[in-house]
Amino acid sequence: MNTAVKKSKSSWKKRILLGLVVLAVIFGYTGWYKFFREVDQPAWVFETPEMRFKYGSIGGENDAGIPYWIFVVLPRMFPEHLPGNGGYASLGVPWEEGQELPVGFVKKTIGFPRVGNNCAVCHTASYRLSENESPRLEIAGPGHTANIEGFFTFIIDCAKDPRFNADNILQEIAMVHDLSFIDRLIYRFVLIPITKKRLLEREAQFEWVYREDFADWGRGRDDAMNLTKYFMIGEPMDDTFGPTDMPSIWNLKKYDQEDLVMNWDGASHDAYSVIMDSALGLLGAEPKSNNEFVKQVEWLHEYLRNRSSPEYPYEINQSLAQQGSAIFSQNCARCHDSDRTGKPVPLAEVGTSGDRLETWNKEAAIAANDVVEEMGLERKGLVEETLIGYVAVHLDGLWLRAPYLHNGSVPSIQDLLNPVSQRPAAFYRGYDVYDVNKLGFVTEGASAEKSGTFYDTSVKGNRNVGHEFGVDLPDDSKRALKEYLKTL
Repeated sequence: MNTAVKKSKSSWKKRILLGLVVLAVIFGYTGWYKFFREVDQPAWVFETPEMRFKYGSIGGENDAGIPYWIFVVLPRMFPEHLPGNGGYASLGVPWEEGQELPVGFVKKTIGFPRVGNNCAVCHTASYRLSENESPRLEIAGPGHTANIEGFFTFIIDCAKDPRFNADNILQEIAMVHDLSFIDRLIYRFVLIPITKKRLLEREAQFEWVYREDFADWGRGRDDAMNLTKYFMIGEPMDDTFGPTDMPSIWNLKKYDQEDLVMNWDGASHDAYSVIMDSALGLLGAEPKSNNEFVKQVEWLHEYLRNRSSPEYPYEINQSLAQQGSAIFSQNCARCHDSDRTGKPVPLAEVGTSGDRLETWNKEAAIAANDVVEEMGLERKGLVEETLIGYVAVHLDGLWLRAPYLHNGSVPSIQDLLNPVSQRPAAFYRGYDVYDVNKLGFVTEGASAEKSGTFYDTSVKGNRNVGHEFGVDLPDDSKRALKEYLKTL
């Protein structure tokens, strides 16, 4: 073979090789761009700490995020799987005018736009003085209107529905947005099948939520320690069931004292640990970057340490409140304004339901701490002891923390000052119109029934027993005490 022929063949080989390299680069870049390219959220998200708390990403979109356009069309396709009309708004999540997503729902592009959650979905309180008033939002308040279980079951039920397929979803997306040719292929052959698969995998993780012998969590509650057991450490499901109210997380510097504990039952050592563990729950997986994750946790911790509890927004009778202060000192201060505050009170002493305590144990705490340590994350963590009761809570912003007791079984302060036999046996929780006389939210009537979720105190996890302190006070003293509690 002559030299010219050899050079020609060599030249073609080089061209073919170069072409393959170019194709590899193009496909590699396209794959990175369409699936892994991370884009910063828009500047408006970070204009104020409040906006960042409500809409800023903490990383949950990486593994737990839902492709944006699938998220958008699910309520249109499967309204029967929601608790009512109005799309995601029927789940009770606050939704600010002009925002494309509810508070606590985060949109971020990682290859493609995704929707995840942050802390605000459970910790933004909404209230109104009347039905005609626009909701007022309080950052770091208890999300008493949010139906978190309803959201979990909605997306799982959608995935189980035979209509959840590429043809139907792409047809629905086309009605609201024109995907590019490549994006249509990606949604058809990658995003829709993977989303369906992952949501169906969650069905097994949420098996206990579907049990007919367990009540719905209802608005404003979650079964946090069972979520930790089943998701973080993979324990087999048991017969425990202990849903509790979303707590307020403002003014966290009150927990800076060394010997105070966090969570309703004192299950965690400090606020930093609670924030980290809650954020890990939202991520649904190990952080993509520990450094970035820790920065988010540190920001949240500092912001919430200094976020003040909201002042009571209506008129206070200061003279009556002064009388109530003395009554508080005589009847309430030994637990809620003393060295017992922020520490567990034995269950037998407070007398409330022990269902939450049954969901957790020392062994689970050790296992969960091991999981976090293996991720290379440092925090004081969960208390590796048998829990004895419920924490005597600080009362800052108490007026906005209804319903009361750890499981939200008592609608108002007025009801809490009555014996168990006189407290409502059933009511609707999650309606946001405030009752200034009872210090709680309206729980009866057509509007409360339409907006709220039914709460039956006779079933497991919902009992309204215990905390019968101050129930024998005269009515005048109860009125004065309520007036004082408005000032906290």
